[in-house]
Amino acid sequence: MSTFKLNLKIIVQIIFVIIFFSSLQAKNLDKFNDEDGISDYFSGILLLDNNQYNESFKFLKKLDGLESSHINYSVKYLYSLINSGNFIEAFNYSKKLEKQKLDNSESNLIIGIFYLKNSNYDLAEKYFLKAKNKNSNFLLNNYISDSLHNWSNLKKIDLESAEIKIKKLDNRFKNLKKIQNVFLNCFFDSQNTLVLFEQITSEKNIDFTRYNYFYASYLVSSGNIKEAKKVVKRALKKRPRNLLLNQYKIDLDKKIKKSIFNCKKQEHVVAEILYIIANLLSSQSIYPLSNFYLNLAKHLNKDFHSFDTLLAENFYKIGNLEKAKKIYKSLSNKGEAYKWHSTKQIAKIFIYEEDKDQAIKLLSKAYKNLLNKEIYETFDFAEFLKNNEEFQDSIYYYTKIINMVKKNHPLYPEITDGRGISYERIGKWDEAEKDLLASLKADPDQAYVINYLAYTWIEKGLKIEKSLKMLNKANNLKPNDPFIIDSLGWALFKLNRYKESKNYLQLAVRLMPGDPIVNDHYGDVLWKSGNKIQARYYWNYVLNLEEIKDELKQSIEEKLLKGI
Repeated sequence: MSTFKLNLKIIVQIIFVIIFFSSLQAKNLDKFNDEDGISDYFSGILLLDNNQYNESFKFLKKLDGLESSHINYSVKYLYSLINSGNFIEAFNYSKKLEKQKLDNSESNLIIGIFYLKNSNYDLAEKYFLKAKNKNSNFLLNNYISDSLHNWSNLKKIDLESAEIKIKKLDNRFKNLKKIQNVFLNCFFDSQNTLVLFEQITSEKNIDFTRYNYFYASYLVSSGNIKEAKKVVKRALKKRPRNLLLNQYKIDLDKKIKKSIFNCKKQEHVVAEILYIIANLLSSQSIYPLSNFYLNLAKHLNKDFHSFDTLLAENFYKIGNLEKAKKIYKSLSNKGEAYKWHSTKQIAKIFIYEEDKDQAIKLLSKAYKNLLNKEIYETFDFAEFLKNNEEFQDSIYYYTKIINMVKKNHPLYPEITDGRGISYERIGKWDEAEKDLLASLKADPDQAYVINYLAYTWIEKGLKIEKSLKMLNKANNLKPNDPFIIDSLGWALFKLNRYKESKNYLQLAVRLMPGDPIVNDHYGDVLWKSGNKIQARYYWNYVLNLEEIKDELKQSIEEKLLKGI
């Protein structure tokens, strides 16, 4: 976030706090409308918005009693409590709000989940109904309270009545209704359960890969382990990266039968519903609310480690790397697939923290200790080495995979592309060219592979006309991509078509104003177009950029002295 945006955000929040405190009832002014009260509230809200939940909780806790005059305080406080792991305190505070007749959708939801967890279904139903009747302005809150109310009273009704309730849910959530309907049939052990699982996991327009896990888990609970393995194998063939299924495959092979999900447990299904909502919110970058529902899901089913993968990912995205690392370290003890995934993510964090040596050491050790070094794990390791400039080592592992797969394997274009880049970076162009061409033969519509090959040809003074045709194709595949636009402009420059080149390179500079090479290219075309003063401006600008390589710096210094 830029300094300007951050300052603007702070100013807006300060104005909000001032307005908020000035509008408090007179009887509350002495307690809250002082310097400390304003500071605590402002700090708590700002920290909550920045996803620093423990710190937010400490400040908001000091303002106990503020809910009587400012209902938004109680909602924010509940978010900070749940997201900082203080569920029991959140429950007690929610009960306090109820006594004061200040309860809200969130407080009733928390109380309902407490009773559901403790198998008190009547009370759970009561509070989910109260949450439902609050008619929150937030659409998802209404869907959640409706759904959870339905699931809390299943022991009183039959499947037919339950299905009618599911059908009445908001039609804007039709895919979530499909999921609930499958779980509903599973809960009642309906004869339709297998058919419904088969239907949802075979859906072509929506990715329901995750639900192969629940399908297989149901089969295992029915004693049909052989069929469960088939379901997992079939799903992984289509989506080989699915972490939940990869870990379950290992567990099934090891004959680990511990059930971490049971469709006959209402709290487990409710936890999955909350996870779906959390995942949806995360995809929209609404992290405080995503984590709120995610932590409620974890409370209901603490052994379902898939929830932790999303929680860690949320913390990574908001920049709380220490919290993300802590969750990943815990996850790494939950199974071999989780360990490999978590170690990759921790290594990624080390790279972000500019500790490349530690990242390489960590992932190298993890790969060495893998019990099953299969294609995708080896590919991940090769990619990691390539991306961190360990090109010689990456070539070794790419070659291992190429020797393991056929040319029609979905990874083949990526493997040959990766190895081709590594060969090019160590100066072995003949080998690089062969691999890049092999990658494009396997999949001709890879815009970035086209760009890499064509740009390298241009830099070497080879096949420039052919490169231009290829880059036009790449530009059609990935319109407005700055790297491809720069390459297009550079191909035209090399063909002395300066007017056309200038148009592309000018657009590339607008899209990537801080890129040294793009600005250097634009300076060159300006010089050739007769705009020598402007050209020198752009060259000087490149010299002042932080990320400029010595070779480019020397080239620009020479151009500033002699021109082109």
